[in-house]
Amino acid sequence: MTDMTVPVATPSVPKPLFVPDPQMSAPRRRKRLRKVQIVHRVLLGLVLLIQVYPFMWLILTSVRSPEDFAANNPFGIPSSFTLENFFRAFEQGDVLTYILNSAIVTIGACLLIVVCGMMGAYAIQVLGFRGAGIVRSLFLMGIVVPVQIALVPLFVDYSKIGLLDTHIAIIIPLAGFALPMSLFLFISFFSYIPKSIYEAASIDGAGPYRIFTRITLPMSLNTVVTVVMVNAIFIWNEFVFANTFVLTEGLKTIPLGLQNYIGNMGKTDWTATFAAVAVTVTPLLLMFLVLSKAMIYGLENGSTKG
Repeated sequence: MTDMTVPVATPSVPKPLFVPDPQMSAPRRRKRLRKVQIVHRVLLGLVLLIQVYPFMWLILTSVRSPEDFAANNPFGIPSSFTLENFFRAFEQGDVLTYILNSAIVTIGACLLIVVCGMMGAYAIQVLGFRGAGIVRSLFLMGIVVPVQIALVPLFVDYSKIGLLDTHIAIIIPLAGFALPMSLFLFISFFSYIPKSIYEAASIDGAGPYRIFTRITLPMSLNTVVTVVMVNAIFIWNEFVFANTFVLTEGLKTIPLGLQNYIGNMGKTDWTATFAAVAVTVTPLLLMFLVLSKAMIYGLENGSTKG
């Protein structure tokens, strides 16, 4: 009786994408690695230059005399510096009022986005209910809806109920159109939190509201910063809704207020305009620099899974 053995197929091991050459000496490998690092640094330098140059040009133009800006190359290095542009910027337009209105709209919209987005994501991802997936899909479909389709209906409704020419008229649509993406970020982050934490809290007698305030909210601070920063940049510079729903000078935001620097026959005081832009962009830039680390951490944890 012969012993028959069945051959066992060995699993195939995928080949690595890069196999180091054993013939290559260590100095050659270090030389190649150095070349790669140089290329990476050059590319990063170019990206940094592209990002920083517009801001530096804005600052230099804001302290440049109008004669120098008109006579010489506007993109060149200034030959004279002055602070008169900032005085003219405050004389031609009420910059502080524009900043205050933009701050009210930005803070109000971001607060509404964070509260609704976090609580909605908590109900969908953590609590769960029948049809939660459908509700989530409906919210995410709002990402592809253009904001222009809501201008005329909202204008008609606001005029009927007396909300036209108010801060709330701008805050509500801005928060509504930003809610789908914010909901997605919160849902993605909540999916990282182990369910055992919620189960242990439930066993200890904590209800859904206590779990939300004591566990979910403190762990979501980085995601909250991310949502606020991502939306604050767009809300601070928003023009469409403000131009449609704001009718009086005292409620103008920064993008609307900059129109006051356009004079008769379309003549623009460019140096004063750049001075006003430099003043209005500084608060948002400082806040972004202070909270950049928390924003990057929130994006890494809130957008890679969902």
